[in-house]
Amino acid sequence: MFYKFALGLMNIVIRLIFRFKVEGRENMPTDEGIVLAVNHRSNWDPVLAGLASPRPLTFMAKEELFKNKFFGGLITSLGAFPLKRGGGDIGAFRAAMKIIGNKGVMLIFPEGHRMKNGVHGKAGAGVALIAQRTKARVVPMCISGGYGWMSKVTVRIGKPLSFEELYGKKLTAEEQRTLAGEIMDKVWELES
Repeated sequence: MFYKFALGLMNIVIRLIFRFKVEGRENMPTDEGIVLAVNHRSNWDPVLAGLASPRPLTFMAKEELFKNKFFGGLITSLGAFPLKRGGGDIGAFRAAMKIIGNKGVMLIFPEGHRMKNGVHGKAGAGVALIAQRTKARVVPMCISGGYGWMSKVTVRIGKPLSFEELYGKKLTAEEQRTLAGEIMDKVWELES
């Protein structure tokens, strides 16, 4: 209930600040757990992804954001859970797997942090590991445009990606990084 209210409120705010457009909403599967792989350039990105998605999102956020009890409670009620950065967070990994197993949408920023000034960052292996272990399809989403007053911001949702040939296989660290890079390439193909 609160998620829908907050999304409605943010829809008004976003449309007062940006010229916001969504393309490819029909590409989002409606009845399965998925990984939503999104580029990350601004603090606005989780909001923009949430507005573009026809389904509620769940996402990892750096644990530092949960230190303020009010803000931590707010983002928790909007689907966020903490992630310890700088190493493998088994708890966050298990939470993501559970969300996908319950047919939820797990938003992941494969680059791990904001990449400013149009820089394309390297994807971390986490997105590949979660997709491969859960056997979930990955939906690429790209947020492009400027973040200034009345700038045009476009969110494009690509067709789901499947990696069936990798299910049940133990991937090496190099194979995980390669798969993560392929996923991020699909995100960047939506940029133009």
